[in-house]
Amino acid sequence: MKVTRPTLGPKEERRRSKSGWLAITGLLLLSALPVLGGVLRLTEVGADPDGTPLLTSTVALIAHVVAMTVYCVLGAFQFSPALRTRRRWHRAAGRVLVPAGFIAALSAIWLALFFGGPADELALAMIRFVFAVAMTMFLVRAVIAIRRRDFAAHGAWMTRAYAIAISGGTQALVFALWTIPLGEVDAFGEAWLVAAAFVINSVVAESLIRRRSARRTRGVSSRGALVS
Repeated sequence: MKVTRPTLGPKEERRRSKSGWLAITGLLLLSALPVLGGVLRLTEVGADPDGTPLLTSTVALIAHVVAMTVYCVLGAFQFSPALRTRRRWHRAAGRVLVPAGFIAALSAIWLALFFGGPADELALAMIRFVFAVAMTMFLVRAVIAIRRRDFAAHGAWMTRAYAIAISGGTQALVFALWTIPLGEVDAFGEAWLVAAAFVINSVVAESLIRRRSARRTRGVSSRGALVS
């Protein structure tokens, strides 16, 4: 007896296509790289008592790693259209994400301002400072937008902030693509590669925001055509 698989109806197909599982998986894999790097950094600090930074910097580093882990991992699920339609879940996740994002960004600013590494790595610290400030401003704009119930602007600003947060994963990929064929780079070259990763993520975020805006515009136009 031949067993046939039940075919999915239009609603089931749309539901599966809107789950966003592919985007979530990709973002989680990309987030795993900076999270692992942060954990290794904490391990190095704990294993080297002589190289341990000041207490305030140690606290800032721990806060940064923990908050960035929460922000990157939980934030990936906010890119699922199916989960975003569940308003209770989306709001509950947002109440965790926004504070975690602020802690991650502000601790990054602290670590950059009170940078105590080699002088040739100062440029790298300043690049991270600039983008940490940008992430903080994006989160502020996102909070202002949601208070005004401007959901489209809120989503756009949160997307921009998240793009900066997971730049650590893009940095690892950029380093691999550059160093494997061309060899290692000095501190100045490292700063440029890190900056390139931040820019790449920001460009991708802007592209995603524009596509969302175009879909909303088409949706409004089609509804207007049906009504007229």
